[in-house]
Amino acid sequence: MKKMEEKILAEGKILPGGVLKVGSFLNQQIDTVFMREIGEEIAELFKDSGATKILTIEASGIPIAVSAGFAMNLPVVYAKKNKSSNISGDCYSTLVHSFTHGNKNNVIVTKEYISSDDKILIVDDFLAHGSALTGLIEICEMAGAEVVGCCAAIEKGFQLGGDRLREQGYRIESLAIVDEMTDTEIIFREQ
Repeated sequence: MKKMEEKILAEGKILPGGVLKVGSFLNQQIDTVFMREIGEEIAELFKDSGATKILTIEASGIPIAVSAGFAMNLPVVYAKKNKSSNISGDCYSTLVHSFTHGNKNNVIVTKEYISSDDKILIVDDFLAHGSALTGLIEICEMAGAEVVGCCAAIEKGFQLGGDRLREQGYRIESLAIVDEMTDTEIIFREQ
């Protein structure tokens, strides 16, 4: 998505440690017009996937998943990073490492929201090392659901998570793939 690349170059900030900050439009402040375009792009990419639900992880993946859900007329389920008092019953859970926060979270989805009848499209804001997507794939496997694809708004190609998942046979689409990032420059992969 050329517009995603342009938005990253115009508004993104490179922080130390390989962090790309896109808080002004994607994950702290949401550019709602652009978010609608993101949802429509994801819907176009996966229009023939047969997806019955979209799965994401809180918190930054939620706006992207909801936008795609509107465009595809699909419900959105999100994995919570902590079990709270409003979660009852059995849950699927797995441990996910967060590159951004430098910690591990036990993410959970209540069993009533994903079943073996579902064809799941996984959506997230970033794909770096692939830990979040791998965790969500594990939850789908626990439920017996089929993963029809994964989509990231931004993939850090130089951290190889997307390439590893593609090698495992998963359909991975990213709206922009950063192949190289220095303190002053971002180079995108041709798509």
